[in-house]
Amino acid sequence: MTGLVFVAVSINLNRIVSYPGLPGRAAESILQFLNVFFIATVALIPEQPVKDLGIELPLIGIISWLLQMRLQVTYRRRSSEHPLSWFLSRVGLTQLSTLPFCVVGVQLPLGVPSALDWLVPGFLFSFCCRSDERLGAADRDRAVRGLAL
Repeated sequence: MTGLVFVAVSINLNRIVSYPGLPGRAAESILQFLNVFFIATVALIPEQPVKDLGIELPLIGIISWLLQMRLQVTYRRRSSEHPLSWFLSRVGLTQLSTLPFCVVGVQLPLGVPSALDWLVPGFLFSFCCRSDERLGAADRDRAVRGLAL
């Protein structure tokens, strides 16, 4: 999936760069896919101590969260004419897609049997909600700019 996003971005690079904030959104999408990729890769290391996994999972989640929040705050500062609700929905989806990985990192070393279950909502929100938000964001930008949908 990340490869498809890279291809889409590279094909439409001039159009993406011409809209303020859109490069950041493309970067957020790529970060979401990479987040899931790195989490899955780390979780599949054979015979890895639980302590190590409890450090690696939240570390990946926190780095992804910080990078995305930085992109979103930068976008908000540059696009203050957009409704606050658009910004808050993006921030909310980022929380839902990255914080479950941090919960796993806290619960795993404590021996909580269902700790790895938190990976599921993290993965689902990373793929489903972020993709829907990206599609809606392009329509919202066209509406703000007065372009035909």
